[in-house]
Amino acid sequence: MLKGKTVVLGVTGSIAAYKIANLASMLVKKHADVHVIMTENATNFINPITFETLTGNKCLVDTFDRNFQFNVEHVALAKRADVFMVAPASANIIGKIAGGIADDMLSTTIMPAKCPKIIAPAMNTGMIENPIVQDNIKKLESYGYEIVESATGYLACGDTGKGKLPDAEVLQDYILKAIAKEKDMAGVRLLVTAGPTREAIDPVRYITNHSTGKMGYAIARQAMLRGADVTLVTGKVEIEPPRFVNVVDITSAQDMYEAVMDRSTEQDVIIKAAAVADYRPAEVAEHKIKKADGDMSIKLSRTKDILLALGNQRIEKGIQDQIICGFSMETRDLIENSRKKIDSKHIDLIAANNLKVAGAGFGVDTNVLTLITRDSISELPMMSKEECADMLLDRIMEMRKVADLS
Repeated sequence: MLKGKTVVLGVTGSIAAYKIANLASMLVKKHADVHVIMTENATNFINPITFETLTGNKCLVDTFDRNFQFNVEHVALAKRADVFMVAPASANIIGKIAGGIADDMLSTTIMPAKCPKIIAPAMNTGMIENPIVQDNIKKLESYGYEIVESATGYLACGDTGKGKLPDAEVLQDYILKAIAKEKDMAGVRLLVTAGPTREAIDPVRYITNHSTGKMGYAIARQAMLRGADVTLVTGKVEIEPPRFVNVVDITSAQDMYEAVMDRSTEQDVIIKAAAVADYRPAEVAEHKIKKADGDMSIKLSRTKDILLALGNQRIEKGIQDQIICGFSMETRDLIENSRKKIDSKHIDLIAANNLKVAGAGFGVDTNVLTLITRDSISELPMMSKEECADMLLDRIMEMRKVADLS
């Protein structure tokens, strides 16, 4: 994912410096070229050899170190960097950068860097809440630096409060957001639905389906990495939503209908990847239904068709240039059944898959999609859900370009 990308990590004097060893290792596994610059104080918490072993690159500490090829190293590295993260960032380095002070290897390297720069503060609660530190952080934000919000928890000093460095997985997500994908979707407002709905029978039981939300979540994540402003309307699932997206939690089909329709006119792209219940119990019992001898039947009522409502609304309100994509899960007659939905629901694209095809369907990390429009059918091979998401987004962006040209 990061092949060909250069990541520079700046490490300052904090007990949290140990977390950056894991971060460096994670980035190397994604094939990034990782370079670490340490302040002198940071070497008291973790040895530079650790980073050199993990990254295969010399760990830089001393501006005047002569044990590397002479090419004004700090300037050369600043030019090569695709992203520059300082983590943990002490109050001292934050103050230096904000004040334009460059008196060590780290501060003199980040100063000329023109790549995205990310600062992850880590310090005692009293220090991070100090108004001078807060002013310096705001100053960096005004200059375009991205600030990673400190976590709250037990600190090395024995206090409990804000100032904790987030885990390496969080820091990695900030780096991925910055450089993992070209930002071809910057400025695009995209809403995607994901997961199942739950339709209550009584306070204990409900009707649902096997959807895990993996496909919708993959679409939300890939669109975010490509720069889109993403809203994820999601049913109850067992996976964590991607960071940096607007998450709207729902339970029932009616909840999802209201959440989607309330936001629909603001969107450039809507992708309905959720498995919404077609029917719900006509009446919900106030108390738990007790079992009895013999069979029991439940009268069902049709839920609102969200995809149809979106298509009708676009026509009624004359919404221009909005792309609407539905998902179709079939067990037979995939093309025929899916294509009917394009005209009947007044939408642009169907991403169809067959539950009976190996590698497709619920609960797996792969999918086998067929992308269907009024004029074309594209059968995709089995691939990861993230790869499927990118192929779907590629098709949608092509459709947007055609709409702009026409």
